[in-house]
Amino acid sequence: MSSSKSNSASDSPSGTVDRAFRAALYADDDTALDTGASVLAADPDADAELARRGTEFVAQAWRRGWQPADVVRMVRRELDDPHVRLAAALIRAQAPDDRPRGHRWAAQLAQLEEPGENALRPDRFTHATAVLELYRLLLRLPALEPLEEPRREHQGDARMLGRIRALLAKAEATGFPEEAEALTAKAQELMARHSVDEALLDARAPAKDAPGACRIGVEPPYEQAKAVLLDAVATANHCRAVWNEPFAFSTVVGFEGDLAAVELLYTSLLVQAQSAMAKAEAAQRAGGRGRTKTFRQSFLAAYAHRVGDRLRTAAEAPVTDDLLPVLASREVAVTDRMDRMFPQTTTTRLRGVSDEAGWTEGARAADRAQVGNRPRLSPRPERRR
Repeated sequence: MSSSKSNSASDSPSGTVDRAFRAALYADDDTALDTGASVLAADPDADAELARRGTEFVAQAWRRGWQPADVVRMVRRELDDPHVRLAAALIRAQAPDDRPRGHRWAAQLAQLEEPGENALRPDRFTHATAVLELYRLLLRLPALEPLEEPRREHQGDARMLGRIRALLAKAEATGFPEEAEALTAKAQELMARHSVDEALLDARAPAKDAPGACRIGVEPPYEQAKAVLLDAVATANHCRAVWNEPFAFSTVVGFEGDLAAVELLYTSLLVQAQSAMAKAEAAQRAGGRGRTKTFRQSFLAAYAHRVGDRLRTAAEAPVTDDLLPVLASREVAVTDRMDRMFPQTTTTRLRGVSDEAGWTEGARAADRAQVGNRPRLSPRPERRR
């Protein structure tokens, strides 16, 4: 009695993946997930096709306005470390087939987590389960506001931002508050000078630059206070920030040089705040207080509030009459770009601020995180976050 093998499409790698997807991707229960993972685990020949489908999901996310850092942030928030590594691998695999997208996108690709040299791959069923969980998430990502890369970059950006980055790194590393103040103030001074230089260059350029936008992660815990801090930094640097709480980021709109300054200063102030909070918290525990969560929440809220006050005060510095029209026209362009991207926004109030000691220590830390002056433009519209 002879036997024969079937060559039907359902027995091909593509057919295996299709069956697994039908079983698992469009249902939320674990039984469906187990069924799909079992189908994939039983067919090693389907692995390449499964990975190829993953790169298609990644490309689909880009078409919906997501960027590499956004996807990794969401995967880390919703799933686990193995899923983050899988997502990073898919993004790297898709990159050679993608179009050039500019320096910020390239930086996000460079920051993707690399697989560990000694990382052990789990059994086939566990691996297939993780892949399907990741694909479920990628498939359901909604559309975001698209971000455009800057149309041109100025040659002085890298050198100036390198100096600013070095100053802020020293401010973060020093154990002396006075030195951190001086270094942060110097960095802010360079940012202000850089912003003015960019404005004058733009005014003289045959084809003027246009405002762009970037996303900056604002992740738990204490994300409200962090969003307020980022809003204050953005406003002081001639940008606008809109917080997206469900997806753990804020979109910052502004000219490219100012966007880079916001990213650097916000990150540095957050690092300095975390360091100051740890020291203040240790002193509180030594005194017998143990309400760590409420202390931290109140500390960061006060820090953000106080930094915002100081940045707004710094923005009162006058500028020369010949520069004011240039800066004002740029602010109009930024405001117009944000209104087009976000025609509807709401204002959020801080919640859960109840620890007086935390508030006091946070305000003191903000006073130590000295910031320099930025040129004031025209009267500002209401801030949004």
